[in-house]
Amino acid sequence: MVDTAQRRQAIEPTEISQESSTRLRITWGDGQVCYYDSATLRRVCPCAQCVNEWTGERTLKPVSAEVEINDLTIVGRYALNFVWSDGHETGIYSFQYLRDLCEQDYQRIV
Repeated sequence: MVDTAQRRQAIEPTEISQESSTRLRITWGDGQVCYYDSATLRRVCPCAQCVNEWTGERTLKPVSAEVEINDLTIVGRYALNFVWSDGHETGIYSFQYLRDLCEQDYQRIV
């Protein structure tokens, strides 16, 4: 069983690298390396504009496979915020959410 300290370390990035306008790499504190492509990340945006707050249903319109990351900022010590080439910028992707996506093989869930 994983204790709380180990789980906390697992969701703390040691490196966040925007490798290109369409690819992000995160190295986690436990050594796990996860790769994310921009279109899939955009499609799983957790914000209230993209997900109905009451039902959890995705309300996002189709996203172009060509969507790019225009900017990326760290929010406190817990999340990332992206500015997308389609103009969207309100999603806050917690480190926990990003790690969970990686562990679930997020490409299969969209």
